[in-house]
Amino acid sequence: MAQVSHFYRNSHHKPGNIEKYIYIRRKNKELLLMKDILHFLRELRTHNNREWFNAHKKEYTELRTRFETYVNQLIGLIGDKDDELHGLEASSCLYRIYRDIRFSPDKTPYKTHFAAYMAKGGKSSPRAGYYLHIEPGNCLLCGGIWCPQPPLLKALRQSVYDNCDEFLEILHEPAFLKIYHGLDNERALKVMPRPFPKDFPYPELLKQRDYLAYASKDDAFFESGDWLHRTAEELLVLHPFNQFLNYTYDELNG
Repeated sequence: MAQVSHFYRNSHHKPGNIEKYIYIRRKNKELLLMKDILHFLRELRTHNNREWFNAHKKEYTELRTRFETYVNQLIGLIGDKDDELHGLEASSCLYRIYRDIRFSPDKTPYKTHFAAYMAKGGKSSPRAGYYLHIEPGNCLLCGGIWCPQPPLLKALRQSVYDNCDEFLEILHEPAFLKIYHGLDNERALKVMPRPFPKDFPYPELLKQRDYLAYASKDDAFFESGDWLHRTAEELLVLHPFNQFLNYTYDELNG
């Protein structure tokens, strides 16, 4: 048990998940390395065409299966703290590698990343969840709700307004600030949305069109032997944030 991190020793993880994790670390450490996946994606970026992809289809299939194994491990580890993920399977969380090029000027046929959205209901869920994005030079961890439908967005803003102190406490948690640095403001409005007062002291909290937090990671983060448990640790920092958002989702949807 000496190799289990402080995170695992001090949490209420199910023995089966811990044993599975230790087995992978000790008996098949290579499985934890994302290096082969990153290398394949770099090559795909250079050779983004059907001829190259078809010639390397077996390699892609093997790597996608490996990635699915990683995501199942993450679901188990995160799910020990967040019961929203209980019963979730990685197969419902992974995105296709094939791009929809019908209306795009970019006709390259393949995405150059592997990604998974871990939330109740899988990758198409409107609920807050945990996002893992593996792309050479652009890896990231993310959580929250992206592009909510108008009724949900309105409810989220109202919930933040009504429970501002609670929401700020989540955002100002030291671990949250250290890893995620606050909300992603890329798509934020420039003016205060109606019906909220213009003198509200935290206007940036209500101008959001998404409620997201993300952390960019360099490739080396995922090429280390302990990336899996570090990823679980850092994604779990988002748990209170996701809980706040999902409480509002549940209130709205009865």
